[in-house]
Amino acid sequence: MTQEVARAGSHVDASAEGAATAQGAKGPDELRRQIERTRHELGDTVEQLAGKMDVKGRARARADDLRDKAGAMTVQLRSSVAHAGQAGLRYRRPVLIAGAAAVVVVVAGAVMRRYAGQYG
Repeated sequence: MTQEVARAGSHVDASAEGAATAQGAKGPDELRRQIERTRHELGDTVEQLAGKMDVKGRARARADDLRDKAGAMTVQLRSSVAHAGQAGLRYRRPVLIAGAAAVVVVVAGAVMRRYAGQYG
């Protein structure tokens, strides 16, 4: 009877203590730690389930993630364009020379065809 009175003061009932002892609990302190650990795990599980049920919040979080990714891609594209622009400036003279040579060849070909048609 004294054990029951001692147990009545704690928040642990006899069946829970018996189950904990069967699972390897060494005494009331270990049992309390197991109960507290189980409460925390249960609280975490309930929190996760509540998060899954919050469709609006999940959609908002997904939209925020996509917005962040789009912003990062924008920065990356701007950097790539700036780099390409710098490369274009670096090779500007050879490109202009090649373009001028192409124009000369096309004009020379047109002139030759025109005169070849007159004398041919």
